[in-house]
Amino acid sequence: MPHSAANGLIPTLAELLALRAAAQGRRPPRRGRHGVGGQALSPLRGRGMEYAESREYAIGDDARHIDWRLTARSGKPHTKLFQAERERLTLLVADTAPALYFGTRVRFKSVQAARAGAVAAWAAVRDGDRIAALRGSMREAPVAPAAGPRGALRVLDALVRWYRAPPGDDAGLAQALEHARRLLRPGSRLVVLADPASVAAVPAQRWPALALHNEVIVLLLSDPLERDPPQASLPFRAGGHRVELDLATAAQRQRWRDTFVAPLDAALAQLPVRGVRVQALSSEAPSDAWLPLLGPARAA
Repeated sequence: MPHSAANGLIPTLAELLALRAAAQGRRPPRRGRHGVGGQALSPLRGRGMEYAESREYAIGDDARHIDWRLTARSGKPHTKLFQAERERLTLLVADTAPALYFGTRVRFKSVQAARAGAVAAWAAVRDGDRIAALRGSMREAPVAPAAGPRGALRVLDALVRWYRAPPGDDAGLAQALEHARRLLRPGSRLVVLADPASVAAVPAQRWPALALHNEVIVLLLSDPLERDPPQASLPFRAGGHRVELDLATAAQRQRWRDTFVAPLDAALAQLPVRGVRVQALSSEAPSDAWLPLLGPARAA
């Protein structure tokens, strides 16, 4: 379907492909101290390394890396050696909650999610990462990690499918993050595209566990109507029926705030404390407005 026909209601592959230019202004990937060519060494958090081999312990070795099994078998202390992973993994987690398939300005939140995910995919290509993606499903397998434009195209195709309409088997963001936990390796980048209400349903302890050895970014999809509704009676269609909410009354406006504004504010306040970079991304905002989150962490 041509982009003009989509009209902000569904994402198209053409528009996601066009967003490659948005990632071109990103900083070049950082290199190791010795200027290794080819794929850049990843900017690691935690150890971010692959096990290579073990050797006998020498004075000055990090005691945290002692190979206890080999030490017990040989009777001599041994330490593990690690090598840096040449390709970091960028993993996209796509929330597919029904609340995302809605919008009043420029595009649906679901379309903005697909577009922001595309920007993340192209940024991963720019940085020499492998790119993968998944959603909360007990049946659909994740998009397997792959590098370069080929890997990005697989992810873009998935984003178009996932955000055309709410999948019938959505198992929730918490389930998606559980899948992500099993795929991530130390030093990975995790980009989560989510509705604020979905984030509110995730156990609080899940975030610091993910952020301990990985770079975690959460993009909170929102719509201007959700954040600032008019003080008037608004008609909606729900379940095939027309309903009206009188947002001129204080009670209804408070219920509206509790449903839409409070989860957004809570996520913006609480996730940074748990080591997560977070930004609200309105449906009317540029889809690459969150790219500064990929920069160095700000000092506390």
